[in-house]
Amino acid sequence: MSKITRHETNPVLSNAVEYHGFVFLAGVTAQDLSADVVGQTQQVLAKIDELLENHGTDKTRLLQAQVWLKDIRDRDALNGVWTKWLPEGGAPVRACVEANMADPRHLVEIMVTACR
Repeated sequence: MSKITRHETNPVLSNAVEYHGFVFLAGVTAQDLSADVVGQTQQVLAKIDELLENHGTDKTRLLQAQVWLKDIRDRDALNGVWTKWLPEGGAPVRACVEANMADPRHLVEIMVTACR
């Protein structure tokens, strides 16, 4: 049986889970909540880069992304940052939906799965 490794676990969630060469990240949000959706998206993607590297992979190995926006009308602004961040030809499968956020100052949250 393959080992499941959970990182930064608390009673509610793990911030990352590794299993059989896959890395599953929890939803990532911005630190500076005064930023607009472009700024928050840039922060989130930079954090995802860091987390993926910490777990032995990178954005060229993305398989799936789930994106939550506070306001779906911000999708074009998010996509402007997203497409510049992605490696050419490396877009994962993705869902992008509008959602009520746990903290209303959060404008975007992104969760990804990558492989090594």
